[in-house]
Amino acid sequence: MSEPSVVADDLTSVREVRVDDGRAGRLLYVSWAPHCSRSDHTARELGGRSIMVYAGWLGSHPATILIKYAVQAWQTWRLLRREQPAAVCVMSPPVLAALPVLAHAWRHGTRVAIDAHTCAFVLPRWRRLQWLQRRACRRAATTVVTNAHLAGVVRAWGAHATIVPDVPVVFDRIATQPHDPAFSITVVCSFTSDEPIDAIFAAARLLPDVRFHMTGDASALPRQARHARPDNVTLTGFLPVDAYAGLIVAADAVLDLTTDDHTMLRGAYEAIYQGVPVVVSDWPILREAFARGAVHVANDAEAIAAGIGRMRDDHGRYRDEAAQLAEEKRTRWAVTRRQILDRLSLD
Repeated sequence: MSEPSVVADDLTSVREVRVDDGRAGRLLYVSWAPHCSRSDHTARELGGRSIMVYAGWLGSHPATILIKYAVQAWQTWRLLRREQPAAVCVMSPPVLAALPVLAHAWRHGTRVAIDAHTCAFVLPRWRRLQWLQRRACRRAATTVVTNAHLAGVVRAWGAHATIVPDVPVVFDRIATQPHDPAFSITVVCSFTSDEPIDAIFAAARLLPDVRFHMTGDASALPRQARHARPDNVTLTGFLPVDAYAGLIVAADAVLDLTTDDHTMLRGAYEAIYQGVPVVVSDWPILREAFARGAVHVANDAEAIAAGIGRMRDDHGRYRDEAAQLAEEKRTRWAVTRRQILDRLSLD
């Protein structure tokens, strides 16, 4: 990714993440978020631009959220009128982001793809808007989902679905990290409700000779939990992209866990694309997505510790498998990419 630049006003930032295939400027990927690596990487792979429309100054308080969405809808409409793209991808949630995009498409004949993340289907606050998600998906050229289960949901609505478990991850800059002589685990974390933080801390206590670097803003953790973290766990805080990339590449393995089924783990596939093996939760979707280069574990301390032990004991094999899996994923993506471009009429 390149550095964000401001357009229109201070509410909208644009990342120029394009590939040189002649389509740059024809496709926009719109996200109502301050940042989203999946949006950036997908836009780059499809030959377009990733655009963040986010009125951060309004916060996410219930008293201001509707005003915030109204401002972002207006900004999105202005952006599309100015750019006049041939096709638009839009991230959901929030599904409300799709409304100005679909309205513009209805007036100008623009083709639309909705990139529906798993939380659009499983989180209670977004499940209440499933009726709107269903209508939006029916009007889109395709809805991108991460797995066959969600594709089945979308197709049952009478809409078209494209399964994209992940897209190739290329970091423009990677900050060099100091060498750690200990076996090093990067824990990709956002401290949300589906992450077994207590179990990860307990597993670290069982592995005092392993160093854990846990990413993400830990302010969501109760103070008592932060103070109770083991000595071999470092809370890095939210990192710039180059520092985050450096921590991934420097790790002996990446740990990325979820207690929710049907959830793709972005941190895990970011690691695989760098040739770094992973330890992930033992869900069917993750067994399919990470058939090699991965140890699959239950979300409890003993299982996590044992899985890291297996990774350490046979690390060379898992690293070789991660590199092989990355090539397989790139080959599969080339076919899927062509399918999406065809649906969007980007010849």
